[in-house]
Amino acid sequence: MSALEPSDAALVDLPSGEAGGAGDGGAGGILGRERRALSFGIITVVLLIAFEATAVGTAMPVAARELGGVSLYAFAFSAYFTTSLFGMVVAGQWADRRGPLGALGVGISGFAAGLLLSGTALNMWTFIAGRAVQGLGGGLVIVALYVVMGRAYPARLQPTIMAAFAAGWVVPSVVGPLVAGTVTEQLGWRWVFIGIPVLVVFPLALALPATRRMASGPADPTAPAEPLDRRRIKLALGISVGAGLLQYAGQDLRWLSVLPFAAGVALLGPAVTGRRALLPHGTWRAERGLPAVVLLRGIAAGSFIAAESFVPLMLVTQRGLTPTMAGLSLAVGGATWALGSYVQARPRMEAHRERLMVTGMIQVALAIVAAPSVLVAAVPVWVVAVAWGVGCFGMGMVITSTSVLLLKLSAPHEAGANSAALQISDGLSNVLLLAAGGAGFAALGGGAVAGAAGVAGAHPGAFLVVFLPMGVVAVGGVWVALRVREVGPTPPLP
Repeated sequence: MSALEPSDAALVDLPSGEAGGAGDGGAGGILGRERRALSFGIITVVLLIAFEATAVGTAMPVAARELGGVSLYAFAFSAYFTTSLFGMVVAGQWADRRGPLGALGVGISGFAAGLLLSGTALNMWTFIAGRAVQGLGGGLVIVALYVVMGRAYPARLQPTIMAAFAAGWVVPSVVGPLVAGTVTEQLGWRWVFIGIPVLVVFPLALALPATRRMASGPADPTAPAEPLDRRRIKLALGISVGAGLLQYAGQDLRWLSVLPFAAGVALLGPAVTGRRALLPHGTWRAERGLPAVVLLRGIAAGSFIAAESFVPLMLVTQRGLTPTMAGLSLAVGGATWALGSYVQARPRMEAHRERLMVTGMIQVALAIVAAPSVLVAAVPVWVVAVAWGVGCFGMGMVITSTSVLLLKLSAPHEAGANSAALQISDGLSNVLLLAAGGAGFAALGGGAVAGAAGVAGAHPGAFLVVFLPMGVVAVGGVWVALRVREVGPTPPLP
C-alpha cells in the first residue's frame, strides 16, 4: 500500500461548517445527477494513483536494471514519499485559502508529468527525479480530494464516498501487478509509466469542472483570508530536504557523505523533535496515548513499505521470476489488507482494539522476517505470497486503528494538527527506513544483483540487511502498540 492511501483521519482537517458540503441537495447518492461527474472523476483519480503505486513495484526491478541503477533502488521509492510530505502541507494551506481546485489541477498535472519523466528517463537519476515530481503531485492531489469531499458531499454521503475510495485501492492492488507485469514483459517497463498520463485526461475532464461548480473558492468567501503559515511550510520543506539528504548520504557511502548526512539531521531535527515540531511531544519516547499512536503509525508503515519495496526485486533477481509473477506475489495483500480493516471496524472489536494492534504488529514482523526465506532455493516462492497476505492483514488492523485512536484521543480543537502529525509520521518513516535499507543494500553489493546469471544469486546478504532490520523495527512496534492506551490517574486508597 502507498502512503497516499486514504485515511479517515484526513477528514478532521475540515472545519465543521464544511462537513455538510455545499448543500445536501436532498436527493441522490454519490452517483446521483448532481454529483455523478464529480464522483466518477475523483474515484478515477484514486484508481490511477492506486494503480501506479502497485504497478511501480512490479516494473521497478526491470527499470532499475536497464538504467544501471539497482544500487539506487530504494531512492526511487523514497523520492516519491519525500516530496509528497511537502506537497501535503502546501495543498492544505492552498485549499484553505483559495479552494481545492488549483491544488487538484496542478497535482494531477504534476503527477502525470512525473510519470512521463520517469518513463522517458535515460539514466537512474532522471528516473528518480520523475518519481520526486510524481510525489509532489500526489501530495497535492490527496489533500485536495479530501477537501473536495468535505465540501461537495453532505455528511450522510461521506461514508459512501470513503468506501468508494477504499475500493479504489483494493482493485488495483489485485489486478495492478498482473497488468503491469504483462505490459513490462510485452511492451517494456516504460509503458507502465507513459501509459498512465494518457488516462489522466478523463478524470481531469470530469473532476475539474465539477469541482469548480461545487467546491471552488475559500470555504467562507466573506471571511478574511487566513495568513500563510510560513513556519509550517518551512518545517515541511525541512523534512523533505532533510530526508532527501539522508537518503543521498545512505546511497553514496563515502566519507564525504557525512556532510549531507549532518545537514539532513540538522534540517529534520527542528521539524520532528523541536519545541514547535510537527509531531506530538513525547512521540520519540513512545509516551502513552497519542504520542505512542503517532509513533506506531510510522513504525508499521515504514518497516512494512521498506521491506515490500524489495520483494519484487528479490524474486526477479534471486529466484528468476518474471515481473508479472513477482508482482502477483503481493497481489493477495490488497484483499487481506481490506479484510483486516473490516475486522477492526466491527463494533464488538472496539473493546479489543489495543489487542488487535499488538496482534497486527506481530503479524507484520513475522511477514517481514519470513519473506527472505526464499533466498534459500529449497523454499517455494509461494511462501512470500502467504507471508505478505498475513502481514497485510495485520497492517489493515493497525493502520486503520491508529486513525480511529487518533480521533478518540484528540480534543476537537487539536484533531487537525494531530491528523497531520499522523500522516507526517507515516511518510517520514517510509523515507528514513527506505534510506537505511537502501544504504545497507548498496553497501553489501546490491547493485550487482541484477547482473549476469552467475552473479544474480551471489549477494543474498544485500537483501537480508533490508528485511531483518525491518523485522526488528516491527517487533519494536509490538512494544509501542502496548502503550497506545492512556493510563488514568491512580484511584485514591479507601
